[in-house]
Amino acid sequence: MRGLRGWLLCGLSLLWPLWAAALTDTQRTAIAAGDNDARIAALQERVTAADPDLGPFVKALLADEVKLAGGKAVVLQAGQAAPDGAEDVVINNRLRRELEGALAGLALLSKDRAERAKAIAELKDVDEAQLPLLEKALAAETDAELKPRLARLRAAALIASPDRAKRLDAAKLLGESSDPATRSLLLERQAQETDDGVKAALAAAADRVQQRLAWGERLGLLFTGISLGSVLLLAALGLAITYGLMGVINMAHGELMMIGAYATWMVQNLFRAKFPGAFDAYVLAAIPASFLAAALVGAVIERTVLRWLYGRPLETLLATWGISLMLMQAVRSTFGAQNVAVENPSWLSGGVAVLPNLTLPYTRLAILAFATLVLLGMALLIARTRLGLFVRGVTQNRRMASCLGVDTARVDTLAFSLGAGIAGLAGCALSQIGNVGPDLGQSYIVDSFMVVVTGGVGQLAGAVYAGLGLGVLSKVLEGWQGAVLAKIIVLLLIVAFIQKRPQGLFALKGRSVE
Repeated sequence: MRGLRGWLLCGLSLLWPLWAAALTDTQRTAIAAGDNDARIAALQERVTAADPDLGPFVKALLADEVKLAGGKAVVLQAGQAAPDGAEDVVINNRLRRELEGALAGLALLSKDRAERAKAIAELKDVDEAQLPLLEKALAAETDAELKPRLARLRAAALIASPDRAKRLDAAKLLGESSDPATRSLLLERQAQETDDGVKAALAAAADRVQQRLAWGERLGLLFTGISLGSVLLLAALGLAITYGLMGVINMAHGELMMIGAYATWMVQNLFRAKFPGAFDAYVLAAIPASFLAAALVGAVIERTVLRWLYGRPLETLLATWGISLMLMQAVRSTFGAQNVAVENPSWLSGGVAVLPNLTLPYTRLAILAFATLVLLGMALLIARTRLGLFVRGVTQNRRMASCLGVDTARVDTLAFSLGAGIAGLAGCALSQIGNVGPDLGQSYIVDSFMVVVTGGVGQLAGAVYAGLGLGVLSKVLEGWQGAVLAKIIVLLLIVAFIQKRPQGLFALKGRSVE
């Protein structure tokens, strides 16, 4: 089959005759109807003749725009109805591959760079019969990026050559590739090769390709770990304030994230119903909405429950755990137990292809940038604002701050609301990469506490280092031992770390803790 397609594409390497005749009805019918071998032979004949009408006719066949009527192939124009008694043209997988291969070969000689790039990407199974076409395209190619890809495609055709010298040259050239498909081709040819010298060259080439691919895998692992770390950082930033300021073990923190995610979903539905033309901007409106929704719920929790429990960590743990159950049940009763769908805007779809085996999704890059902005905002608020001054004062010495006139109860409410609002922002970010449901926060509450405790209670810098460090460590261990054992190992390492350094990475400085 590959050889036959090679003959089809090989014909394109002939000089394009200016006197080529237009495709006749008889030739169209021969390609569209009859025995498959005969149809492929008719297609080969027109490719060899470089018929200028062949490309549009092949595209019409693939688009199901050709019908058989009265023993002839009829190409339907846009909006044209099929003639009475017309029959569909049958195209099986074999014919479809031949037609697509012919189009890809035609596109190699196109003046449009995008078409040539697409043709190079589509031509995977090449052999020596296609060398004339590939060499013609290689000689005509001027683009600095496409020319090496064409050269490797030519080498892939030579790798099956009966000439030993050509196979050796092809192995050497393919060894410079960074494409996973090239490594697969080299390993496949190595298994089929009978010459020991060529087999060794193929193995060495496959090893060189694997070394380049390994860098993509390492960078991908690092990016995945940093991405997970940015999510953990967003989830833990609120706890870094509330737990450090008030000593409240807030087990409802995950549910505050869930509220932010549901607020994002509601804003999305509002934009879809009322402002469909501006749907891609819904995320920009969802960010403040998720913050305010979670901050409002946090303020209510603090004013009605937590203000009576300060200084009693066990009671706060039990109370907030009960609140988390109430919030989950309230969401189930209001929105249902099933997950709701949050759609990414178009500008967050896709990713950046850094290497052939490494693509960075736009959503993950956006969350990384978002976490950085939130962190900078928090750092400025704590270090440069009056509220931040009060928060730092109450954190270091609550009694002294109260004696100096600071309304510590009001600071507690504002600080807890701020931490809850940041949890809502985390939920907004998580809605873009995962499912949104009543149990969303349960997946992150334990990890969030681990980040806060490891980094140091009330320390933003510690949360950054701990979040990114635990994210990368988790992904490294997952690749080594799997997700479950990785969680266990991380937990044991944190326990051992806390035993040696109870104050975390960064100890809180102040008279009340010295």
